[in-house]
Amino acid sequence: MPLREWLLSAAERGNPDTSIPTWNTGNTAEALIHGQRYFDRLASEVEALEPGDHLFFTDWRGDPDERVRDGGPTIAELFADAAKRGVVVKGLLWRSHVDKLAYSEEENRTLSDDIEAAGGEVLLDQRVRRGGSHHQKLVILRHPGRPELDVAFAGGIDLCHSRRDDDAHHGDRQAVRMAKAYGPNPPWHDVQLMLKGPVVGTLDQSFRERWTDPAPLDQHGLISTVTDLLKHEDMTPDPLPEQPPDPPPAGEMTVQVLRTYPAMRPAYSFAKLGERSIARGYTKAIKRARRLIYLEDQYLWSEEVARLFAEAMRDNPDLHLMAVVPRHPDVDGKFALPPNQVGREKAIELCRSAGGDRVHVFDLENHEDTPIYVHAKVCVIDDVWCSVGSDNFNRRSWTHDSELSCAVLDGERDERAPADPAGLGDGARRFPRDLRLSLLREHLDRTDDDGLIDPFDAVRAANEAADRLRQWHLDGGTGERPPGRLVPHETERLPWHQRLWAVPAYRLVYDPDGRPWRERRAGTW
Repeated sequence: MPLREWLLSAAERGNPDTSIPTWNTGNTAEALIHGQRYFDRLASEVEALEPGDHLFFTDWRGDPDERVRDGGPTIAELFADAAKRGVVVKGLLWRSHVDKLAYSEEENRTLSDDIEAAGGEVLLDQRVRRGGSHHQKLVILRHPGRPELDVAFAGGIDLCHSRRDDDAHHGDRQAVRMAKAYGPNPPWHDVQLMLKGPVVGTLDQSFRERWTDPAPLDQHGLISTVTDLLKHEDMTPDPLPEQPPDPPPAGEMTVQVLRTYPAMRPAYSFAKLGERSIARGYTKAIKRARRLIYLEDQYLWSEEVARLFAEAMRDNPDLHLMAVVPRHPDVDGKFALPPNQVGREKAIELCRSAGGDRVHVFDLENHEDTPIYVHAKVCVIDDVWCSVGSDNFNRRSWTHDSELSCAVLDGERDERAPADPAGLGDGARRFPRDLRLSLLREHLDRTDDDGLIDPFDAVRAANEAADRLRQWHLDGGTGERPPGRLVPHETERLPWHQRLWAVPAYRLVYDPDGRPWRERRAGTW
């Protein structure tokens, strides 16, 4: 399979300032579905670190008291214990907006303080556009002298409350407050990748680019600067240890690290005009879609993103789009809710205008009928190309915040029929197909793949199961509950008087544009 047909070249990435390679061959990737599985694996790997090993991480939110296992330790204890035994622990947490706005300023600051007290160094990083955030979720573990043990975790799962759910979806007992429909312990669906091989070195280098960027950490506000001074916040990164050589090959997968960095002032030294390789990577892969784009996403609410799907379905009359999204936004309220609703309504409407009944949008509920919050950011195209990351399918994630995703092409073919769903000669590949099937088995309460391997059969099975569950609810929930957790997603058009203010609020506040003006005018990434 020619990699250049699916992956970005260095020129297509569009960022001559970065030092990371175009892609890495010789890797393995494992999908860790749900936070409980991820946290347990992360704990095992961190507990095995020895003096002189490296633990680097970035995150949007870190709750120091979040337990990684039922009996502990907490995130703070896990990382602080590593620092106490001589592991080099370095972290970059988004500085965050204030807690009164339902953000995590105090939690991130406390996690930073706890780790620094143990000998690590965690910086609160506000090198973002105004109103933006650092949204990357990444942990890198290096073992100088034992590179075969190196591993990285990248995806959608933050080191914080509500994330440690499992496939039963009863929620994390340490929960964040969300919309009332999700209950006191919101069920949470998410995915993280565990990666081994040379790509770990690339992720290490990506972290180092941010760490060594000379721009001031604290930007956009006198109050925050004074607060940091009063709290004696560490604002100067110490030097990192020398970067070890890349780990040896570990498998047959090619992984391309994709990122978003906005165009901003002062500019990032490693992305002077920003980087939009996530947007460009998806754009290139979606143009090769022929049978099925399967995605799971927290938002799916930008017209610019939906237009890519619409154009692909117009160009390919056999192409289906299957999307799994949250039933409700994560917030309630007469001012917060409408801008969240209007973006998705417009995106789905645009897709359906192009694809009609080839567009299938679902949400999830657990077996107690409580909606499951979909926080995963996953895309699988024709069982050939897939991506798991921190980025959502919206303009904010593709242009404005910092994001990180890993696109995977597996060298191992999957010969189960259809062996070449798209008919382009690329052939189905083991990892992306297994990822799609794993997710569908859970959503459909299945233990086998019968009727799910062929993309068209999978679409039919999902629709039939979702329709049965919806009808059961319409009938009053009498009799045995049908198997499955998928329900057809319904959008409601907002009345004109709400749209008058919700549309501009959505575009300016909830889904801003971080591109240079030239690219905005041209409509390119």
